Amino acid sequence: MGERSVLVVTHTGRPEAVRSAQLVIERLTQAGITVRMLENEARDIGRADVDVRPGDAAAEEAEVVIVLGGDGTLLRAADLARPAGTPLLGVNLGHVGFLAEAEREDLTATVDRVVGRRFEVEERMTIDVEVRLNGGGWNTWALNEVTVEKAERERMLEVVAEIDGRPLSAWGCDGVVCATPTGSTAYAFSAGGPVVWPEVEAMLVVPISAHALFARPLVVSPRSAVAIEVLPDTPRAVLWCDGRRTLDLPPGARVEVRRGAKPVRLARLHPIPFTDRLVTKFGLPVTGWRGRGRSRVRDAAPPPPLHDPGRDDPAGRP
Repeated sequence: MGERSVLVVTHTGRPEAVRSAQLVIERLTQAGITVRMLENEARDIGRADVDVRPGDAAAEEAEVVIVLGGDGTLLRAADLARPAGTPLLGVNLGHVGFLAEAEREDLTATVDRVVGRRFEVEERMTIDVEVRLNGGGWNTWALNEVTVEKAERERMLEVVAEIDGRPLSAWGCDGVVCATPTGSTAYAFSAGGPVVWPEVEAMLVVPISAHALFARPLVVSPRSAVAIEVLPDTPRAVLWCDGRRTLDLPPGARVEVRRGAKPVRLARLHPIPFTDRLVTKFGLPVTGWRGRGRSRVRDAAPPPPLHDPGRDDPAGRP
């Protein structure tokens, strides 16, 4: 077998992330695994003994990308990992950390699982984005969501939504979120969209503070093409992808969203149901739940029969 390597991506602005990175590097190195890092991150934490790689090649042929930080750090690492198809393993050092697989307290055991190759990989749907402007265009992608938002606080954004080449509705709004199931617990959730289980393949279209009769969140087919057009007489808008990549949108711009050609792969250590993740991450109240097979009524008398044929007439007539 060839040389083993793991890419470590960390939020070097957080002291706890730097300490965690040092521990991860030491344990991987002791196991004979080459540790890769981006040049600026290696410099920030003072490690000259790692394999420094440029961003566009950092994840190529690596076994996994260990991400130390919150969801924002993991989304940044997804830019590195997606082209190579390398799975991401997030260690949550943030708050909710919905994309993370492990917590800081489990860091040593997490590294041991990587060393032993004891993890599974699941694929998450992405969305590809094409922006059509006068005389040009721009292409990008997102794991969570693409958002067209108003750029001027004082004025409402005027857009028209299109599904599969047909106009759906015009909205005066603060913006529109187009999200994946993974992104349904992110910005789309804050905008009032539904939570969608990750194994459901779909796209969400969620208007933000829309003034219109028909402005409900929509769940459309993953094979659908969604477009948001900024109307010509509206103020300028801004496009955000995963809260990271941004582009100014002049009046008349058109944003087209489709299912991504490449998924993002996530390393999973524990087969935890998504329902349990929701309960844990949001701190949902489940007190009183008994579960299937456990009666909620104790010592209750059986219900009376709907009709006793012998009670009123020997022949069985009522």
